[in-house]
Amino acid sequence: MTERFQVGVIASTHGLKGEVNVFPTTEDPDRFKKLKKVTLTTQRGENFKLDIESARFFKKFVIVKFKQFNDINEVEKFRSCELTIDRKDALKLAPGEYYCADLIGLEVVDEDGRLLGKISDILQTGANDVYEMVREDNGEKIYIPAIKDCVKSIAPEEGKMVIHVLDGLM
Repeated sequence: MTERFQVGVIASTHGLKGEVNVFPTTEDPDRFKKLKKVTLTTQRGENFKLDIESARFFKKFVIVKFKQFNDINEVEKFRSCELTIDRKDALKLAPGEYYCADLIGLEVVDEDGRLLGKISDILQTGANDVYEMVREDNGEKIYIPAIKDCVKSIAPEEGKMVIHVLDGLM
């Protein structure tokens, strides 16, 4: 299972005092108000643990000030860098909820245990999520609605999802 979760991507600098505009990639952008630490990953793959001094909201961005930086010149190089957190700092889930990152790569089997494919993406629609599965036999993409009639069980710790194959699904 995933040990780190992306919570945002630095879009640009903000002002002259080292603040950055972060595009939130978390379901709950308000979490930036409670976050104390994040890890910044550079384009070269370097990781820096940063302390959040403040966070406020402007349009679709979170304006973040890190304690380590006080000047625009220090943060300009971080455009397009991602911000991640440890699993222990992630939002707590209710029973039956899963982190999207833990579902990608799960094997999908039918109720008889036959391997159908693997989850490759999750589409978040207005009504319910839809799991994109790449079929094992021919590589075709199949879209599985995340509804109780179709998804019977999800077990990220076992690496699998059991589905009922609805008429017309495959």
